[in-house]
Amino acid sequence: MNEIIQNVNFALLIVFSCCYAYQMVYLIVGLVKKDRPETLPAQPHRFAVLIPARNEEMVISGLIDSIHRQDYPAELIDIYVIADNCTDSTAARAIECGAKVIARFNNQQVGKGYALDYALKHIDHEVGLEYYDAFLVFDADNVLDTGYFTAMNKTFSQGYDILTSYRNSKNYGTNWITAGYALWFLRESRYLNHARFLLGTSCAVSGTGFFFSQRILEKNGGWKFHLLTEDIEFTVHNIINGEKVGFCPKAVLYDEQPISFRQSCRQRMRWAKGYIQVFQKYGVDLLKGALRGNFSCFDMAMAIMPAVVLTTICVLVNSVMSVLTLASGGSILPILLSVGQSVLNVYLTLFAVGAITTVTEWKNIAASAWKKIFYAFTFPLFMLTYIPISFAALFAHVEWKPIEHSVSVSCEELWREGA
Repeated sequence: MNEIIQNVNFALLIVFSCCYAYQMVYLIVGLVKKDRPETLPAQPHRFAVLIPARNEEMVISGLIDSIHRQDYPAELIDIYVIADNCTDSTAARAIECGAKVIARFNNQQVGKGYALDYALKHIDHEVGLEYYDAFLVFDADNVLDTGYFTAMNKTFSQGYDILTSYRNSKNYGTNWITAGYALWFLRESRYLNHARFLLGTSCAVSGTGFFFSQRILEKNGGWKFHLLTEDIEFTVHNIINGEKVGFCPKAVLYDEQPISFRQSCRQRMRWAKGYIQVFQKYGVDLLKGALRGNFSCFDMAMAIMPAVVLTTICVLVNSVMSVLTLASGGSILPILLSVGQSVLNVYLTLFAVGAITTVTEWKNIAASAWKKIFYAFTFPLFMLTYIPISFAALFAHVEWKPIEHSVSVSCEELWREGA
């Protein structure tokens, strides 16, 4: 039986490696390939900024202020804060900062997707959606580099109707949890989305810091993405329907990461459950697209499902085998050793990914040198906590719940604090 479990664990490791080996190409591309030249002149576009916010009075002014400080023409930017079931002063603070507020109260349809849908319908009724060329979506805790809109507009002018941007962190150096998140998003920006963009395949929207054109909104019949991970649902839906998501590496936003492990587990449980929902809804179409030779469909299918399935199989098989071994009077030490070897292999792989990202993005990380080095070692531990979270997500009832934000800093303050 011990030999069986060792063979099963080895087989799962091989399957896992086969599913994600192509991302090694992304890693190489992200390291060596140069940015694409922007061949078409940048045309001025009018943008509507959509900021879903639920009780975000502590941070909303920081984002709005960073939008007002853009080097892009202010008259071409309208800011809409969707005060979604707020019980604090978010709406009043947003108005004080010069934003337009759309108040929404609905305790049945909860989540960012519903807030965006409501806001777009409101804007359509007030001024007409055709008034804007594109719609940008941010989380209330974000702050933006001053050149964000100019950079996004340049890439928009190259013909991309859906764009995502470079996601950095406001609180990288707080603890191993915030650093784990931040390092993952840096890796996603540099070695997933940027590499995809350089190779001419589709990128993936990652929660915040993205836009879609008026054409996309009209094609989709409005915003109809309401699963727990509405960003991935939006990405997959558009890829299946022939659209390509671009990436703008020069458009940088800073995001606040959860500080407590409890909040982190709650958020990542929602993500894991949302991936399952997306695969249930779009999985067949993704696989059909992959079989037709659509690499982006294959890429998205790999991004949202195999890790959860393989993790579940690994947990179940090892648990069952351990119980059977103990019941027959045998020792589970060989099983533990096999699992330990698998975990070590995963740790070393994740450490390599985190270390490469840390070194190459060193100047973009607002933290002291010793924290950058230390958190490269804790990054694999953070990622390994996804194993029980992904397993639990298969069986748990998960609902959208807000994450508390409190880090209100400007980009200038961020870099002074990280020095």
